[in-house]
Amino acid sequence: MPIIERSPFLSGRIDRIALICLILASVTSAACTRDGGGTDPQQPVAGASGQTGGRGGGRGGGGTVPVVTAPVVSKAVPVTIPAVGTAEPLATVQVRAQVTGQVSAIHFAEGQDVTAGAPLFTLDARPFEAALQQAQAVLARDTAQAKNAQAQRTRYEDLFNRGLIARDQYETQIANSLALESTLAADQAQIENARLNLQYSHILAPISGRTGALNVHQGDLVRANDTTPLVVINQVAPIYVTFSVPGRYLPEIRRYQSQQPLRIDARIQAGGAPGSQQTAPVAPGAGPALDAPTVVTAPPIATTEAGTVSFIDNSVDPSTGTIKMKGTFANEDHALWPGLFVQVTLVLRTEPNAIVVPAAAVQASQAGQFVFVVKEDRTAEVRNITVGRQQGDEIVVAQGLKPGEVVVTDGQLRLTAGARITTGTRGEGPEGSGGSEGREGQGREDAEGRRGGGRRGANRGNQS
Repeated sequence: MPIIERSPFLSGRIDRIALICLILASVTSAACTRDGGGTDPQQPVAGASGQTGGRGGGRGGGGTVPVVTAPVVSKAVPVTIPAVGTAEPLATVQVRAQVTGQVSAIHFAEGQDVTAGAPLFTLDARPFEAALQQAQAVLARDTAQAKNAQAQRTRYEDLFNRGLIARDQYETQIANSLALESTLAADQAQIENARLNLQYSHILAPISGRTGALNVHQGDLVRANDTTPLVVINQVAPIYVTFSVPGRYLPEIRRYQSQQPLRIDARIQAGGAPGSQQTAPVAPGAGPALDAPTVVTAPPIATTEAGTVSFIDNSVDPSTGTIKMKGTFANEDHALWPGLFVQVTLVLRTEPNAIVVPAAAVQASQAGQFVFVVKEDRTAEVRNITVGRQQGDEIVVAQGLKPGEVVVTDGQLRLTAGARITTGTRGEGPEGSGGSEGREGQGREDAEGRRGGGRRGANRGNQS
């Protein structure tokens, strides 16, 4: 490597240039500190400690974290078993003709509610009336013959006692008289059968219920005991709801049922009405109506029917491990319909003083489930809890909380133990977890950070 000799004159100029650069660097550093590009020793470092606002609250110089809270309450909560059930009619009858004949009249409309004993169909009764008259005529003839045979028997008995006729003649007359008496009994049975067939020509409703679709019309010829029923009647008030529950709950179900009848709640989820969303019509050949109003109806409301357990099957299904149960519902408003699927809730008992929190407040970690509890100094405390069960949108807490305490239900991702919080409800600006002012504040912090980063980059360029 060649050796470069430095002259005294060149060495002096280099020293002066280095001194000028050092002065300029000092001035630039001081300016950056005054403009906010540096770190103020009196301000806490963002994110240095969980007490300055946690993971999210540390930004912007140690601000508080906006969250949504809810109180811990003590109230009566039912102990329930959820299931999916199917509505079934209490009784189903397939109406068939018991005699062959022509349909002369139909006394109801399809889908009509009928009561027991109400007329449904009328068949042509003339053949049955003629058969009845014929049976009555035969009875009258045989009655006259029986009376004559009885008189002959009386005379033959007197002659036999006097020894004027042989025994065989007397016994023959007795046999004829008894035979005619039996013939009278057979004729009477024929009359009763004819009357019954005449009665069968008027078909009545065997139960009260709702009729289905008609399979015959006036003028059709129906046959006795045909495979196709004339109409099907379902008894829908009261009505059954059939469902299955896990077999492991059977001991508890039997224990609580022995104390009182078990209540069942059947929830019917109402669907949206057809045509609930309508838009303005568009003329043929025109484009879509961009400003056309949309008419939207209110969301449907689910209805709940109450009933009681009326049947528990005598065995557990080994293929599914469930046991079949039935509940009886009055169904006076016909809200339950045969074949309808419903959400069933079997109520075993009611816990009077259960500790309840919203389900959104419970968080999960490797150590178990926990909640953020708001302390009196407005700081967050991590509290491990033991969850008993979930009832809808609420959690029943077995251990870890007391009534009157306040837990965080929204905003937990920005919280740490000891973080300062501001409470509110969802959508209330700076107090809420998602308010517009909170988002504007975060935007200002990001903008200031970007401006500070730009100034620091410019200063580094000046130094270079």
